[in-house]
Amino acid sequence: MDSELMTIDAGDYDVRATPWWDARWRREALAWAEEALAGAGLRAGERAGWGVRLRPWSVVIRIPVEDGTSPVWFKANPPGSAFEPGLARALAEWVPGQVLPPLAVDTVRAWSLLPDGGPLLAHAAAAEEADPHFWEDPLRQYAALQRVVGLRTGELAGLGVPDLRPERLAERFDEVVAVTDTPEAVRRMRPQLADWCAELAGSGIPATLDHSDLHEAQVFHGDGRRFVFFDWGDSSLAYPFSSLLVTARVARRRFGADAPAVLARLRDAYLEPWTDDGHDLPALRRLAGLACRVGPVGRALAWGRVFPGTEVHHEQVARWLGELLNEPPL
Repeated sequence: MDSELMTIDAGDYDVRATPWWDARWRREALAWAEEALAGAGLRAGERAGWGVRLRPWSVVIRIPVEDGTSPVWFKANPPGSAFEPGLARALAEWVPGQVLPPLAVDTVRAWSLLPDGGPLLAHAAAAEEADPHFWEDPLRQYAALQRVVGLRTGELAGLGVPDLRPERLAERFDEVVAVTDTPEAVRRMRPQLADWCAELAGSGIPATLDHSDLHEAQVFHGDGRRFVFFDWGDSSLAYPFSSLLVTARVARRRFGADAPAVLARLRDAYLEPWTDDGHDLPALRRLAGLACRVGPVGRALAWGRVFPGTEVHHEQVARWLGELLNEPPL
């Protein structure tokens, strides 16, 4: 079979549970990808040249196109992020030009066919020798995107995006603690967590889409004037400033001793669009810190959705919940 000739990248992960090994699933997925590509007016190259990337959270296939244009990408989501194809299609309508628009989606089977997005922001960051300015404009644009999408909370919920709004986060903390071996010190954080959530809920900043894993490999760089965001499988309907959690952690690793000053600049660049409603910057800074304090609960829940009941699930959930004991990265 052609699929047996494809290059398979499984990384260092246990991917035995991915649907790729089911011959019927594989046959249907490959056929759908070819049909969807034809529907976009393109023709796939020989299957032997397709590249398969298997991860516990997705099956991604790089599909070359016969006319020599950029490849396209098939993606299959697991049940825990089955909302992503429908969300990606909706975002392409709500914020055109700012997200990667799918060529086709199957929301029942959680399949997407996506165009190539070009160079990643990560590549630009490497070329610019870690100049901290490279993140400022993407963060401003991302915040503006959140403000637009925040007008669609009902539609986000209807698409199946997990609801992690501050009003529900303490309750969701209880759910994840009940099924994991959580240290007592973390369990005792529950009243403080509830207080932080209450302050966020009453802040006047509405919930919106939180990418939840926003880092430099999740953004296409394009021409440098506009940035394109993608990979929404960890997303939730949440307090917007929680998006800074992963971005800040990555920046801390990148900038080392210079990180505090860099993070202050990045935080303020992100918060700038939120001042339009009359919120003053010092108050927004406090809310950003609180959002990053409660953000690990959302990250723990995301890992739980992708790896339910596995050893990886328990390890990662415990690690993220343990972050509640630490000062936020901002």
